[in-house]
Amino acid sequence: MDLKTLRDTPPWDRPKNTGAMVLEVLRNPQADAADRILAVEVAGDFTVIDDELAAQLLLLVRNPAESEELRGDAAIALGPVLEYSDEEGFEDADLPITERTFQTIRESLHAVFLDTAVPKEVRRRVLEASVRAPQAWHAEAVSDAYASGDGDWRLTAVFCMQYVRGFDAQILEALKNESAEIRQEAVCAAGAQAVEAAWPSVAPLLALKTPKPLLLAAIEASIFVAPEDAPGRLRPLLRSSDEDVVEAVHEALSMIEGLAEDGDEEEHEGTWH
Repeated sequence: MDLKTLRDTPPWDRPKNTGAMVLEVLRNPQADAADRILAVEVAGDFTVIDDELAAQLLLLVRNPAESEELRGDAAIALGPVLEYSDEEGFEDADLPITERTFQTIRESLHAVFLDTAVPKEVRRRVLEASVRAPQAWHAEAVSDAYASGDGDWRLTAVFCMQYVRGFDAQILEALKNESAEIRQEAVCAAGAQAVEAAWPSVAPLLALKTPKPLLLAAIEASIFVAPEDAPGRLRPLLRSSDEDVVEAVHEALSMIEGLAEDGDEEEHEGTWH
């Protein structure tokens, strides 16, 4: 099974030796560059990654002999397991990596980020991956990236604001940015941080004329930005001919309803006591 097929195969249908296959490609600097990029993507999957693969991904991130693309992709591949491990903790959860590996990843990514000799694109990806498990140093790093005047760093900063708190003002500012990419990341950040003041900027995006990626981001963000006002804006989107949009709206409406029910239950319990 080639790596492209492996990537597109559902986890439950992958061979048991998937991790070993991927590790072999990652360890071989003579392997085809495209295959190594695919191997990095597969390595980051929850059903594949373990301590050994995580260590190999870190080696790629730190290795100046590797391409910027491979190093950056290797960092990004570590993001999901960082986030999940940070959320679940290591006391009771059955996680793909050990706590020692988790700490090693965080420390190593921080060290790479601090090294200004590392190419910008690698450092950007390292920051984007590491914020999935926020640490104290991230606030300053994100603030500096946003204030740098560099469009690429600002894009990275706004992405990171989904995970690092304390940037509501910058998110609101970024919602008005000329860059479509930055605006989209700002919409995602507004939703992730439940920035209610973002609703006047998010609401107009809930329209069929909005480009699909931005529309999908706005649909998701509306759940947390304005759960009371969002349904009225969301329901007309059910007329869309795009199945992805319709599905996203149904999911959003269902989540808003669930949040409302949870709120009613909490209020009732508080009254009862």
